[in-house]
Amino acid sequence: MRVDVAARIRVYLLVTLIFGLLGMGTELLLIGHFETVQQRIPLMLLGIGLAAACWHARAPTRRTIAVLRTVMTLCVVSGIVGIWLHYQGNEEFELEMYPAMQGFELVRKVLTGATPVLAPGSMALLGLVGLTLVYRHPVVHGGAAAPPTQEGDI
Repeated sequence: MRVDVAARIRVYLLVTLIFGLLGMGTELLLIGHFETVQQRIPLMLLGIGLAAACWHARAPTRRTIAVLRTVMTLCVVSGIVGIWLHYQGNEEFELEMYPAMQGFELVRKVLTGATPVLAPGSMALLGLVGLTLVYRHPVVHGGAAAPPTQEGDI
């Protein structure tokens, strides 16, 4: 891939990441996702991620890349843990209401319950966008994109 194309894609990824972090943070604030410490963790990660992404946009360095890589990895982990917590919360609620429920019926009720089970996956997706942004970044690889592993690779 030509360096100018790779640079343009990195800009698109950075803009996507910044808007995604802003949007998700706004949504979580609007729905009141800050009642417990567990609910505040994604908000903190989104805020730190937004600050890191803006810092990186202003002056990309090895340090900004390392910070972004760390925060985005935590976003992926947070998304996975969030899916589990949402599932677990819905399951506890359904079993409290209908103790005999089990199998596919329970899974269906849990997945369509009050807490959106798959919503935290968006957090993981933003983390993957950020990790893609810093993957083989030219700042880390001597000012140019890392050479392809084989001729013709991107």
